[in-house]
This record gives sequence, structure tokens and C-alpha cells, in this order.
Amino acid sequence: MQAKRHPLQTEISGGKHLDDLDTSALVSTLVESQAHAIGALEKAMPAIDRAIEAALPVLSEESGRLIYCGAGTSGRVALLDAVELGPTFDWPPERMLVLLAGGTENFAAAQEAAEDDTDAARTAVSDAEVGATDVVVGIAASGTTPFVLECMSQARKRGATTIGCANNDGTPLLRSVDWPVLLDTGPEALPGSTRLTAGTSQKILMNVLSTALMVRLGRVYQGRMVSMRVSNSKLAGRAVTMVMDIAGCDEEAARQALEACAYDVKQAILVAEGVTPGEAAALLSRTRQRLDEAIALLKGRPSG
Repeated sequence: MQAKRHPLQTEISGGKHLDDLDTSALVSTLVESQAHAIGALEKAMPAIDRAIEAALPVLSEESGRLIYCGAGTSGRVALLDAVELGPTFDWPPERMLVLLAGGTENFAAAQEAAEDDTDAARTAVSDAEVGATDVVVGIAASGTTPFVLECMSQARKRGATTIGCANNDGTPLLRSVDWPVLLDTGPEALPGSTRLTAGTSQKILMNVLSTALMVRLGRVYQGRMVSMRVSNSKLAGRAVTMVMDIAGCDEEAARQALEACAYDVKQAILVAEGVTPGEAAALLSRTRQRLDEAIALLKGRPSG
């Protein structure tokens, strides 16, 4: 089956091209084009649901890794999402990897030719020792990027759970993964520039995918980022508020609990509930750092 590609529609309306428009019309056209990203995501929600449910058992294991793979704009979108998972959800760096065509240097200085390097793809997957304990997410707007296709092929051969996202239907990427996600955003306002609507849809998808995974993995409690790393004064203030709200204590007690736990929010919540820092750490270790389960254990133990 031949991949369906969106035609290069250079005319916007009335025979005009993007560069024929005045500034107001130009901005309006570009903004309106982004709306297609949301529509594509809404249509893809069942596929996204299935991908998340497939990834959860793998990532629930202590050795489970989340690996992103991409080239060009798609790879940079993936890298942006990856670097946020540590500070936001305390996702361990050894369990997060990005296979980016051209290497991480490609983030600041585009090396678009790197997307054709299948040898580099095979090396990247081999060096990362990808296997059955990994979830590999490949992103390519075209769905035909050689680097991404080779990475996903090798990852699947090695037993990884593979998720693929493309903006064109019927493409090799969507056919070669366990869990395909089509984001059918249609033609770009600037033909061929996938950093626009396709890139927007990919950024939203990565936000949704990773956040949903972290929520389901217990790194959010009562709608709060209890796993965040407290690295500045703003986040310290946010941590105090979370401890106060969840444990039902005053500000001074929240600060004392946080200081006793080196500003580990989950531990501090348990300390504010009446245990020692050591007991809090043990509870979280026993429940694989899930605050909901740790609190359930705490509340269920005999009084005194």
C-alpha cells in the first residue's frame, strides 16, 4: 500500500499565496492553521489510549526505560519533552533516552542529512542495548524518515514495545510499530514546513503521552506534581503549598517536614502525617515511590 501524502497546496485562498498576504492576514492564516493540530489529536485519542496502556506494564518495572527516537523537528520535539520529565516527575535519567539523528548536537545546529543515516540508527539502538524492558517512541511527520524507521525496526526485533507517530496515513512508520498513532494534520500553511502544524501536533502528543504515563505510574497525587525536584525558591514555595494541602498542616509544619527530608515532597507529606523521615523513605521504597499506596499503608496501620 502506497503511503498517502498531503499535496503541496501553495495557494491559501482566492489564488493568493502566503507571501501575498499583509501582516494581519498572514498571522491569522498561520494561527488558524494550528487548529488542525487539535483536531488531529482528537481523532487519534483511541490510538493514544492504546499506546499508553501498552507502555504502562513495561514502565511499571524498575528497569523499564522510555526511549524517544526522531530526526529534525520531530527529534527536537522529542528531546524537549524528555528533558522535562526529570524535574517535573523525577523520572530517573538512566530510564530516559533520546535517539536523535545527528546526536544531541542536532538540537542547536540542524543536521538534516543525518535523518538518512541508517547505519547510525543501528549503532544507536545497539549501543543503548534496547530490549524487552524498553518502550520506544518514534516520531516522524513524513512517516518515512530512514533513521527513525531503522531505529524502530531494530527496537522491535529486540523485543521493545514500539509506538510510532506520523502525520501521513499509510506510511512505513505506522505499519512497522506495535502501536501506531496517526496525526492527520493535513497540508501545511507553508508547504513542507513540518515545524508548523505537524510540529504542533507532535508537541501536544508528547505532552499528553508522557504526562498520562507519569500520572498512571503514580508520579502525580491528587492532581499535584508531588514527584517534582525542588531546585529553586519558586518550586520550594510550591512544595510547601503541596505539603500543606495534602497533609492538612500549617506552613511551619510543612517547611519543617520538607527540611527534614531534603525537600523530597512525597517524604515530607508522610512526615507531616506523623512518621519519621526514615519511616517515610521506607514506605515509599516499599510502594515503588507511589505516594497513594504509601499513604494507604500508613492510614491502614494500627494506631500507637
